Amino acid sequence: MQAKLQGAEPEERFRLFAKKMAEEGIPPLIIEAFRFYYDKLVRGERGLLSREAISPVTKGDIAYREMLNGFAEDGRQATKETVIIKLNGGLGTSMGLSRPKSLIEVKDGLNFLDITARQILNQRERQGIKIPLVLLNSYKTNKDSIQFLGKYPDLASDIPLSFLQHKFPKVLKEDLSPAMWPMDRDCEWNPPGHGDLYLALITSGMLDKMTSKGYKYAFVSNSDNLGGLMDEAILGYFASQDFPFMMEVADRTEADIKGGHLAKLRTGGLILREIAQCPEEETQEFQDIDVYRYFNTNNIWINLILLKGKLEEAANALGLPMIINPKRIDLRDGSSPEVYQIETALGSAISLFERATAVRVPRTRFVPVKKSQDLLALWSDCYVLTEDSRIIQNRERRFGTIRIDLDDRYYKKIDQLRERFANNAPSLIDCRSLTIHGNVYFGKGVVIRGDVNIASHSSKKVSIPEETVINADLLLD
Repeated sequence: MQAKLQGAEPEERFRLFAKKMAEEGIPPLIIEAFRFYYDKLVRGERGLLSREAISPVTKGDIAYREMLNGFAEDGRQATKETVIIKLNGGLGTSMGLSRPKSLIEVKDGLNFLDITARQILNQRERQGIKIPLVLLNSYKTNKDSIQFLGKYPDLASDIPLSFLQHKFPKVLKEDLSPAMWPMDRDCEWNPPGHGDLYLALITSGMLDKMTSKGYKYAFVSNSDNLGGLMDEAILGYFASQDFPFMMEVADRTEADIKGGHLAKLRTGGLILREIAQCPEEETQEFQDIDVYRYFNTNNIWINLILLKGKLEEAANALGLPMIINPKRIDLRDGSSPEVYQIETALGSAISLFERATAVRVPRTRFVPVKKSQDLLALWSDCYVLTEDSRIIQNRERRFGTIRIDLDDRYYKKIDQLRERFANNAPSLIDCRSLTIHGNVYFGKGVVIRGDVNIASHSSKKVSIPEETVINADLLLD
């Protein structure tokens, strides 16, 4: 089969994928979308975007949130035409979970979905408008997420609570055939990236449902970003200027060097470049926060009417920029075959719409949990949960965003984190940065201040007694 595929025509190669996808019940529209990207892969394209095609975005190219307060009234008027969509397809696999990431406890006994539901209900009560909440789930997160939200019956609206993203077959790197892994068939598929939102709106009928009910705007954000709240001034700016698409960006820091950045196309317009699209020889420049100053928060505003028109004009084939992610077919097995995952990014649509724009927002609108150190920061007193269910930095904190670096051997997974901080997170309100190396357990009431490096060079368990105050580097061996 391998030799046959290596010499086969693209159509013959693709037929195996089409058959596999059809047997899985994947809609023809999505099969054709996969064909579009697979043909590019076969032709040797890798979705790379070089500095020759782009230039950095400067301050004068985009609006700043602090200048938009005058649009708040326009936003209040537009709220009744707005839907909130949360991207909720992720599992916490990198943190050792097999359930929806949004069910991880993040603050005061509440998980992401708890806090999101309460945010929506508070906003509805404050504005007197029944703003719909909609989850874009994966086939692995849908059941558990919907079941959990059953505890919030008042969330129901005139729009269904969820719709499903699709999946793409992984491509074997060796001969570009469909990847096979009989030990776990789920490993043969990958999420197609949150760029799948646009076609999922079509295949689910959700776009028609929204527009037929009079909804014109959608605010989209990640379910693990508790800073991704509806903002009336931003909505007012977006609606009053009749933009088709708008991306919220924030100033890049050293913590954001691997995230997608905003750039200008030399041919005109804006574009999003992910690190997987960066040529290897340009990686250092990609990560230079003084060159590419703004990163994508994945808080996205979409005009649904204009999106519908764009999709109809393109026969539902948007042709988002391709992202190729090289992986192992089974992430748990480093010796499993190498594959390509074909993906697209939600924000990459910024390059497809005329007059698409971006707005620079404060860091408070981006509070994600990607690793265990992000979760530890939220557990700690660096952040507080307000009465209206917003997660904000503790006003008593004198520093900016805390920098935490935890030893992956002992803290990468949720269970490891919970075990070593069984008595809650230490007080970090007066901590600027924290690095922990080694198998360290923390007692109740530990306080950490300033810039602290805690290290143990032994693999054995080492405990810090309760009520310990640490304000300097600590070697525990």
